[in-house]
Amino acid sequence: MSATTMLVLLLGLLLGLVRSEDPYIYFDWNVSYGTIAPLGVPQQVILINGEFPGPNINSTTNNNVIVSVFNNLDEPFLFTWNGIQHRKYTWQDGVAGTNCPILPGKNFTYHFQVKDQIGSFMYFPSLGMQKAAGAFGGLRVNSRLLIPVPFDDPADDYTVLIGDWYAKSHKILAKNLDAGNTIGRPAGILMNGHSGKDASGNDEPPLFFMEAGKTYRYRVCNVGLKVTLNFRIQSHSMLLVEMDGSHTVQNNYDALDVHVGQCLSVLVTADKNPGDYYMVASSRFTKYSISATGIIRYNGSSTPPSKDLPPAPEGWSWSFNQWRSFRWNLTASAARPNPQGSYHYGSINITRTVKIASSTGKVNGKRRYALNAVSHEDTATPLKLAEYFGIASKVFKYDIIGDEPPAENTAIEIAPNVLNMTFRTFVEVVFENPERTTQAYHIDGYAFFPVGMGHGKWTPESRKVYNNMDAVSRHTIQVYQRSWSAVLMTFDNAGMWNLRSELWERRYLGQQLYFTIQSPARSLRDESDIPANALLCGDIVGLPKPPPYV
Repeated sequence: MSATTMLVLLLGLLLGLVRSEDPYIYFDWNVSYGTIAPLGVPQQVILINGEFPGPNINSTTNNNVIVSVFNNLDEPFLFTWNGIQHRKYTWQDGVAGTNCPILPGKNFTYHFQVKDQIGSFMYFPSLGMQKAAGAFGGLRVNSRLLIPVPFDDPADDYTVLIGDWYAKSHKILAKNLDAGNTIGRPAGILMNGHSGKDASGNDEPPLFFMEAGKTYRYRVCNVGLKVTLNFRIQSHSMLLVEMDGSHTVQNNYDALDVHVGQCLSVLVTADKNPGDYYMVASSRFTKYSISATGIIRYNGSSTPPSKDLPPAPEGWSWSFNQWRSFRWNLTASAARPNPQGSYHYGSINITRTVKIASSTGKVNGKRRYALNAVSHEDTATPLKLAEYFGIASKVFKYDIIGDEPPAENTAIEIAPNVLNMTFRTFVEVVFENPERTTQAYHIDGYAFFPVGMGHGKWTPESRKVYNNMDAVSRHTIQVYQRSWSAVLMTFDNAGMWNLRSELWERRYLGQQLYFTIQSPARSLRDESDIPANALLCGDIVGLPKPPPYV
């Protein structure tokens, strides 16, 4: 073999290695109904492969995740992947504005990449009130081996799914909302599908085990419908290390508020006398008090946990002050907008300020929730598909709300709510909450910087209290009662992305909208083409497929 031939072969081999795809991980999920009694009352839930909660997705940065979903329900179904950004690939987001539903008896395969992300996330059903029936689970994105994380490898890695729970079926809850009523107070709290007590009031078996002297990672996610929960571990402090996909400055906490839709990671060292210890999740900002417990057992322990549970904090100011203590770890190496803290978001000029105010009212005698006086209504043709196939004007109107909220007594309008955002602009989004309920908002496809919060209404003077240095990059932010929260973000991920209240009855009754971010270039550099297996429905059925991006 000549030297020239060998050189060509070596170059070809190297090129193949460079072009090799990131690893694939595969899941086959059968979604079906089942009957369980998490609060002692038998009820219908939604299972994944017979499991409640669903299986944990354990991935690594840049993995291609393939989830083949078989819908064995009697109703349409979709999964959404809360916090996964789907860079350039809104087609996998799994909400009604981007995807046609998986019909009963049908199958759809999701293919998404956890591109340039790390951390703790979750998945759940996005249609109707199905989230109230289960089918949720944890989604981990581990850092690649070559990328160090700012703490030693834990002895084990545990997922803790906490959330409020209703004893009524999701279909009954939806009927109540359709009739203009609320879903009322939850029946209880669950922790990994358990309340902590059996029918006789005795402790259920331990959820987790620890060996004395070792340190463990607990990923805590609030998968509930409406209630902020406080999480704490009896006699143990928690070292906060990650929130919603960002490493944090490491501080110890005795208790942590986890708002609906948020996830965080803590390190817990088994440094107490061997025994059993309670984890506690209890309601916050409610007139009622509900809670759940779960046991952590030191290996070999036969000592029951103390009945003296750690007390819950009181008041929203405690929670607000805790939020102010959270800081981004600017020296950690990991997936992030730019490495080593070089993303100086506080020095970028804001090109647009969008203020979004929540409201509650009645339309035709029935309760609706709104953003800037528009209560979103899903369309038979998903918004993204209508836009992609060039029939947007037939399905919805752009920008029916402005950048400033209308007067508080403005009548609520029901309509698809789609707001145009200019590609790659740096925008300030201010959430105003004039109501007495602490709220939480999530934006699909993005992480943002929650730079400020305050009581009352936001004004330009509020920028003086912004954290323009090390706000933790997140995807879900709370807005305390009669208060505001402000986030900064770059709209650089082309697609149609859902901004929603994570308080699910509010989302169900309209408290959501969609940001559309279109690249003028129609380039594969900015957005991927529609996948070959995309489900089609509504007015696009039978239309010719648009020319591919180039």
